[in-house]
Amino acid sequence: MKRLNTTTIYVLSVISILCCCFAGLGIVLALPAFLMANKKIKEAELNPQDYDAEEIKGMKTAKTVAMVALIMNSAALLFVIYRLTTTDWSVFMEEYQKAIEQYQQ
Repeated sequence: MKRLNTTTIYVLSVISILCCCFAGLGIVLALPAFLMANKKIKEAELNPQDYDAEEIKGMKTAKTVAMVALIMNSAALLFVIYRLTTTDWSVFMEEYQKAIEQYQQ
């Protein structure tokens, strides 16, 4: 029986969820995790006799986690793009200056 390695998918997905706070940059990790999980599931569905049913179920769960991470990061990225396109640059600079002043105190 062949084994499906779900650990890689889970690690990439969890790290991408953590990177969601950084302007949605976790999409760089979430997208490959989702694509790898999708590819492995398709391979397992083509040859179900080669894989354990529990491993296929685990990979489907890993794919779901990767999809959630991808959606979260996409939403964060779209929000950042929206904010950058609709807000004046001087407003961002003022907020940045206020944050620097608070940090220095």
